[in-house]
Amino acid sequence: MLRVAALVGVVTVAFAGGVVTGVVGSGEPTAARPRPGVIDEAADRIASKAARPVEREALERAAVEGMLRALGDRWSTYYGRSEFTSFQSALEGHWSGVGLWLRGTTAGATAGGVEVGSVQPGSPAERAGLLTGDVLLRVGGTDVSTAAVPTVAELLRGTPGSRVVVVVGRGAATRTVTLARASFTSADVTVERLAGGISRIAVTAFTRGVGRDVAAAMATETARRPRGVVLDLRDDPGGLLDEAVSVSSVFLDGGPVVSYERRGAKPRTLDAFEGGDTTTPLVVLVNPSTASAAEVVAGALQDRNRAVVVGTRTYGKGSVQEPSTLSDGSALELTVGRYLTPSGRSLDGVGIEPDVLVPAGAATEVAERRAIDVLTGLVAALGPALAPQGRG
Repeated sequence: MLRVAALVGVVTVAFAGGVVTGVVGSGEPTAARPRPGVIDEAADRIASKAARPVEREALERAAVEGMLRALGDRWSTYYGRSEFTSFQSALEGHWSGVGLWLRGTTAGATAGGVEVGSVQPGSPAERAGLLTGDVLLRVGGTDVSTAAVPTVAELLRGTPGSRVVVVVGRGAATRTVTLARASFTSADVTVERLAGGISRIAVTAFTRGVGRDVAAAMATETARRPRGVVLDLRDDPGGLLDEAVSVSSVFLDGGPVVSYERRGAKPRTLDAFEGGDTTTPLVVLVNPSTASAAEVVAGALQDRNRAVVVGTRTYGKGSVQEPSTLSDGSALELTVGRYLTPSGRSLDGVGIEPDVLVPAGAATEVAERRAIDVLTGLVAALGPALAPQGRG
């Protein structure tokens, strides 16, 4: 879910609403006269002649979603006005729902379909046992097996305390759960002290302010003189690109974090801020649900030789989406480019190969133990200067 919040532009979309698609003329030149486009004509014909009339808003939505399907891009999405408002709130870290981050399934570019990208810790969804990779089949009695992400997200949101019945597919099995909606103000950065004087900073999503929170956490931990830090990005679905740059900056002293190229434009490189911690031994923990902005951070720290990446291969979402609002407050989120790591790697469909592999499906504790072992080895290799000096 990689989004360039600082670079939101204006996109003109030619559909419905009286768009001029040509001029009519014969004989001597006459003033250009607008005529309806094909989509306008089709909508009018359906409204006047179809046996089962459909609301114009529904027709317009279907038209836009059909255009997006023609792109063959699972990440390009249309949001209705209320859906876009909720989407923006979620990126700001405030929403009401059941605690799921969603993404389109592999077939989503052509057939729709939504799966769980991540489960918010402590949420109703986690308590009900929903897992990353579960496919949403029905929400509140509505068949969502071919729906788009915004549609499913809107159905899951609602008044805190209200309940919604959700049916998910997991492999060949299905599961039905009833979830009580709740209000969320994301605490997407948590800190924990592990064995051996090692600190774990976990980031669950790259919502607004995460870079600031990681910087504050690192400053606090540095004052405690940790032997090393584990930056835990497991099950992190991504989020805002500028927050990924900010988090990377905590551990870098300037230099490239990520580059991307928009159609018809020169590549643009985003650099880390200067003054980050470049000496504390660092391990980045990843898994197959580490995606998008989280992959930007892991890839930058790996390429810059700042961290050892431990875990299993990441998800492999290397595209940049940019939202732009339409005249009625709805929005299109279009893929506008592909990003590259500092060494020029594209991770799209490939992901990040960890420096130290943990067997796929291994327990959480196995990966954490491996991270601690790697950090212990780094400390030993770097010498006694990194040993704890005591606490004040």
